[in-house]
Amino acid sequence: MKKTSLILGCGDVGSALARELLKAGQHVIGVRRDVSKLADLGIETLALDITAEGALASLPDADTVVHVLSADRFDEEAYRAAYVDGIRALVAELESRAKPPTRVLFVSSTSVYAQKDGEEVDEQSPTDATSFSGQLMREGEQALLDSSLNGTVVRFSGIYGPGRDMLIRQARDGRIAASNPPLYSNRIHRDDCAGVLAHLIALSLEGKPVEPIYLATDCDGAPLHEVMAWLARQLKVESTEVIQSPLRRRSSKRCGNALLLESGYTFRYPTFREGYAEVLKEHGVTVPKSELSGR
Repeated sequence: MKKTSLILGCGDVGSALARELLKAGQHVIGVRRDVSKLADLGIETLALDITAEGALASLPDADTVVHVLSADRFDEEAYRAAYVDGIRALVAELESRAKPPTRVLFVSSTSVYAQKDGEEVDEQSPTDATSFSGQLMREGEQALLDSSLNGTVVRFSGIYGPGRDMLIRQARDGRIAASNPPLYSNRIHRDDCAGVLAHLIALSLEGKPVEPIYLATDCDGAPLHEVMAWLARQLKVESTEVIQSPLRRRSSKRCGNALLLESGYTFRYPTFREGYAEVLKEHGVTVPKSELSGR
């Protein structure tokens, strides 16, 4: 009998995950307010505003539930609704069921970390975010981890990929981050986000150990200047304007993925070079193999 995965907030990452799970032979149900964008995926869809009163009771049972919602906007009210009130209501609903899921995955972010001076962070590092977004995300994490459900939190670093090309556009305009002091950045390709979630779902369904928290980021937390200089070189653009990245106001840290690698996950795009080489194809740029070594 096919296993069923329920994806709450089936947007960009959720749709990529749905494709992964379909390949694995699963029955996939995608939930979002407007399901018209899911029409070509070949999955079961459910049009639902899960923040509406009583909506969660209409969710079907599933072996795995993935909470990958995005806040409607970047403000405290929207974040609390999506990542605190939403996950608490979901936990209460799933705990009350005769057949709770074998695993609930909550997609979080590295905004829960306050480190900003180039420190190395992992799953055990302090999470003392000063921003409302990081604080509320951490509150949502704990609501799941404190529940009776088998919950796992996945903290993604900066997601890039198809349609997420802000750095490419800045580099094309000749803009680049300062080189000194180094501003460490962390990223993960959209397809690796889906790959990580599918990997953890597979481990859970196979009865293998799954940790409560994973930091999901690629294998090269390079300085932002290095990333943008590499992009400018591929675009054959001379960088003339140094920009003050908004990241400097928030963080400069080096995120580690050792725990995820130990679980057996293999990155499709282990560094920004492989990942952006794929994204650059959308811009008509082919990256030579010699540019993928990082040396």
